[in-house]
Amino acid sequence: MYAALAGAGLRTLWSHQREGMDLAHSGHDVVVSTGTASGKSLVYLVPTLSAVVEGFASPTGRGATALYLSPTKALAADQLTRLTTLAVPGVRAATYDGDTPTEERRWARDHAHLILSNPDLVHHSMLPRHRQWSRFLRALRFVVVDECHVYRGVFGSHVSAVLRRLRRVCARYGVDPTFVLASATVADPAEHGEALIGRPMTAVTTDGSPRAAMTAVLWEPKTDDESGARVSATTEAAALMADLVETGAQTVSFARSRAGVEALATSTRRRLAGRQVLSPDGTPPPVAAYRGGYLPQERRELEREVRSGQIRGLAATNALELGVDVAGLDAVVVAGWPGRRASLWQQWGRAGRAARPALGVFVAADDPLDAYLIRHPRAVFGEPVEHTVMDPGNPRVLAPHLAAAAAEVPLTDPDFDLFGPHARDVVDRLTRAGILRRRPTGWYWAREDRATDHVSLRGVAAVVSIVERGTGRVVGTIDEASAHQQVHTGAVHVHQGDSYVVTELDLDAGVATVVRGDPGWSTTAQARSEFRIVRRDRTIRYAGAEVSYGAVRVTGQVTSFVRRLPSGEVIGQHGLDLPERALETMAVWWTQSEESLAAVGVVAEHIPGAAHAAEHAAIGMLPLMATCDRWDIGGVSTDLHPDTGAPTIMIYDGYPGGAGFSEQAFGQWRAWLTATATRVQECACERGCPSCVQSPKCGNGNEPLDKVRACALLRSALADGV
Repeated sequence: MYAALAGAGLRTLWSHQREGMDLAHSGHDVVVSTGTASGKSLVYLVPTLSAVVEGFASPTGRGATALYLSPTKALAADQLTRLTTLAVPGVRAATYDGDTPTEERRWARDHAHLILSNPDLVHHSMLPRHRQWSRFLRALRFVVVDECHVYRGVFGSHVSAVLRRLRRVCARYGVDPTFVLASATVADPAEHGEALIGRPMTAVTTDGSPRAAMTAVLWEPKTDDESGARVSATTEAAALMADLVETGAQTVSFARSRAGVEALATSTRRRLAGRQVLSPDGTPPPVAAYRGGYLPQERRELEREVRSGQIRGLAATNALELGVDVAGLDAVVVAGWPGRRASLWQQWGRAGRAARPALGVFVAADDPLDAYLIRHPRAVFGEPVEHTVMDPGNPRVLAPHLAAAAAEVPLTDPDFDLFGPHARDVVDRLTRAGILRRRPTGWYWAREDRATDHVSLRGVAAVVSIVERGTGRVVGTIDEASAHQQVHTGAVHVHQGDSYVVTELDLDAGVATVVRGDPGWSTTAQARSEFRIVRRDRTIRYAGAEVSYGAVRVTGQVTSFVRRLPSGEVIGQHGLDLPERALETMAVWWTQSEESLAAVGVVAEHIPGAAHAAEHAAIGMLPLMATCDRWDIGGVSTDLHPDTGAPTIMIYDGYPGGAGFSEQAFGQWRAWLTATATRVQECACERGCPSCVQSPKCGNGNEPLDKVRACALLRSALADGV
């Protein structure tokens, strides 16, 4: 083992590496939370590879096995490359994910010592077919959970249930593997690790690695001289990336959406071409886009070209935020707040990974939170990363996993301790519904279909393929929920800088048919939504408002789309016939009386615009309080709601059953609304703008909005007293 590491130039260890290795080797569950590029991978590679090598002398001949789990296929492929480079004699490693051919999956299951996979494949393949995996599971010594901070919210709760199911199946085969977790950005790693696997963990947090200096910049885009409008974060980031690439700096720019990534890459290429910037070989410096929805071979090729330095500028979504080894990057530009301080530092951490000085730039978008952070930098640099929100006991999450666990191995009373205090109630409900059947030996799966087919860990019910008409070529994929907004009939879709127009969206077939060509305009979907209160769990009465938290049912429907020229001019609005979508989730809402609003100048006819503007601003500021992105939450406001009998503003979790975001908002309502009111008042605009009350995701085209009266509404809600 030492020879393999020495051959790769690794002859000494940093203190946190040694501490983590010793804990893992002695069988202690450990979570390592040190800086980006601090060598965390060695903490789990050395013990796992050592266990495999030491196990070669075992009677079975196969020796010990280990399971490595990452949130992305790219990260697993990256780790396989590293293992191949180490070339430890006799060790067989293989990736096992959705891109792995059937025959290679069979070989990996039967012969590999190290399986590099993701929680989705454990859920859909390994656990339901655990008898086929019995030889691998009987020898399982280590389970590695890389980039564990990604497992938060509903996704994290699902993964927590999967890991508990894995522990339970392992126990059936007489093993209790050691868990090693790793993350660069998590506030309380021991608490988070315990929530994920269901038992105490030891945290290693003191980073012993040397760090080169990074210059961190908060950048406010300039104002366009001709229009007087503020330049978008995407446009400004493209200008910065072009400048950096021109100086020879390899740069990654992060954008918040797939469309933003494509626009950023296209704009950067256009700027470099206009300046006639050439590489030493006489060709333009390669600039590419990297995002979800690309085909596997496209992603792998892009990753190779970034590592080799061939690609000089890359526009990416947070798909590249994680630990893919792209050592040698000189600069990272983040276009728009990524949702969390942890994500900002994770993205900035992509630069300087070769121990060289680096540059990290945050470019503020036209968004209330971005504008607030530019003027209050302490909120970025003076606060720790956010606590990870996760609720493993969410009954909506537990139910399908307990059903799946019963299908794997019949449930018994001792299993309830593993799944938490709500498990027995959930099992009783599943039994009454006929999903489980109770027998003297436990609870059994009572249906003919596969239990795991009823839940997706990432909340994606279906995938829509984007297919080019005429050639039949699959351009990319998109989840069914996003398809309503982004690939409806008539939408303009961009892929690697090429524009396509959607000619038909067939949701039943899961296909969006497109034709290639740039029509000269962009499209934006319009939607309507309404909500009903299902259950009120908690209420606090303040002097200016009554604030509640509970269960709600939100219904929404994409009803039309607008076409816009590059100047922003609307040139048409077109109706759509798409089905209504319903979401049962958790929400925070507050009500204010018409009398109290009238007292501050917000009379009845002005309430809709004031409430709508306040709702937008509150959504924009919530990520400062909760570990969410504004796209993880939604909002609805009304001047009179039938369930409350008063003007009502609601912010809800955008996930079935809730994700904990609105609950955090309820607990920090006063601080949240104070920051919201401060941002709206500080904004220099007269009537409202994207930096305060306009929203990029508004289904009503940002109408009506009343910034001035929104200030009055918010201040009235924050009246002193409880």
